[in-house]
Order: sequence, then C-alpha cells, then structure tokens
Amino acid sequence: MRKETSVKKKVSRKRPVEMRMRVSEKEAKQIKDKMDRLGLRNREAYLRKMALEGYVIMLDLPGLREMTKELHACGNNLNQIARRVNSDGGLFAADMAALKNQFDDINGRAEKILSSLAVLQE
Repeated sequence: MRKETSVKKKVSRKRPVEMRMRVSEKEAKQIKDKMDRLGLRNREAYLRKMALEGYVIMLDLPGLREMTKELHACGNNLNQIARRVNSDGGLFAADMAALKNQFDDINGRAEKILSSLAVLQE
C-alpha cells in the first residue's frame, strides 16, 4: 500500500494567524443572539471587532439615507441652474428659493441625526 502524503498549499490571506476559543452552549447562544440583534452574519468578523475594540455599534439611520437622496437632488438642481446661467445668463429667483428650501430641509434633517448621535457619545 502506498501512503498518500498531502501537500499543504500556501494560502495567501489578509489575516494568516488563526485563533481559536471555546465557549459554552449558553455563551454561544448569547453571541448568536447579539449578532442577530445587530443583523450580522459573519461570526469571525463580529468576534474580531469585539476583541479589538470591545464594542460594536450598528446604526440604522433611515433619516441619513433620506438626507443623502435630498443632497443628490439638490446637486442635480444646482447643476441645472448652472447650465441655465452659463447658456443664457438668466438666473431665476424661484430656482434659487426652491434650492434654498431644499438646503434648509436637509440642514434640519442633519441636525436631528447629529442630536441622535450625540446621545451615543454620552
């Protein structure tokens, strides 16, 4: 009989050092529950983050997504105004008032988001 030898391939990884740990079933469930609450699936990434930084904060900020959409719309409006000014030299007060209202709305949303984030800092 021939004895087969396995040749280990050298794997190039970003994180080549492997660390292992053992937990009880109760601890494993607690870890899984925390990951589920955070919406995380990658246990290795979660454990690495917790080991290095001690905490994980997952922010679900739908207001931030809305604000990003509004900023995009303002940018589009600003581009349209710039094209009009460059093409025929005309700038309409109504265009500027609409853009100002959009920026005021975005500023209000930003203040709400920042005040909610300030609570986390305390």
